[in-house]
Amino acid sequence: MDPVSNVEAEPAAVRCGALVDDSRPAGAARVDVLSAREVPLGGPRAMTVRRTLPQRARTLIGAWCFADHYGPDDVATTDGMRVPPHPHTGLQTVSWLFSGEIEHRDSLGSHALVRPGEMNLMTGGHGIAHSEVSTPRTTVLHGVQLWVALPEEHRNTARDFQHHVPEPRFVDGAEIRVFLGSLASVTSPVRTFTPLLGAEITLAPRATLTLAVDAGFEHGLLVDSGDVSVAGTPLHRAELGYVHPGVDTLTLVNESEEPARTVLLGGVPFEEEIVMWWNFVGRSHDDIARAREDWEASSDRFGEVAGYPGDRLPAPALPHATITPRRNPPRH
Repeated sequence: MDPVSNVEAEPAAVRCGALVDDSRPAGAARVDVLSAREVPLGGPRAMTVRRTLPQRARTLIGAWCFADHYGPDDVATTDGMRVPPHPHTGLQTVSWLFSGEIEHRDSLGSHALVRPGEMNLMTGGHGIAHSEVSTPRTTVLHGVQLWVALPEEHRNTARDFQHHVPEPRFVDGAEIRVFLGSLASVTSPVRTFTPLLGAEITLAPRATLTLAVDAGFEHGLLVDSGDVSVAGTPLHRAELGYVHPGVDTLTLVNESEEPARTVLLGGVPFEEEIVMWWNFVGRSHDDIARAREDWEASSDRFGEVAGYPGDRLPAPALPHATITPRRNPPRH
């Protein structure tokens, strides 16, 4: 399993558009609880991930268009992560680990390790290829796989790779690591193409944390461990609390006697319609079909990944039907 790719054998075709909900009472936080669905990746010894984006109830949070949560996974049982070179278009991938170590290689020539507390962000743009392999030092893999949709203006941008190690900030019984955007007086230097927020927040037992946030953002709080409430709404492990735009503070409470770890995502509502299939983000079925054809033809669009001891990952077959629209739920 790759923390920055979708290796489902039969990936669903998804066409999505974000809608801004403006029906909340003024000043009141509206929170929707999104449950994850389990998705097996690869063969019988492969990992299973818990997917919260996209789903019927919510397709994007800001420009965040894909969120998988996996582990803790014993690599002695699953053989760890061994994903051959594969393509991406129209998106940025965010690798964030809680435990384990992964070796990244891409067609830019980047060769880097993904470690806990360190973010690797790769920009697919017009096209990039990469491979991911867990290192021999890894015994347990645990983390999140996140994708960001690029806006139309930048979706064919040049491929890029950035590595960032955020310094922890300690506030009111919480440890905060901001890997994208700004939170708790910390700003990440990593470039994004739409306003975004990404942070790991670990709460001490019974801690309460109130954070100033951008009222123009929508937010999602993913719970990795513990029982946490956001704006008074309880969340359990692997659940994601979606907070509609319009609030300028978020209060998180650890309801348990153990530390609770969460990932907070946010961004301005992404109002462009996108199409997602396999590892591609486009604007039409034809965009996806062209990207698949280019990958299967080994075109220069994606380049080559040097140093991986094996073959590339072939693309699955396209669906027989044209991708149909899929949207966030209507306003109430």
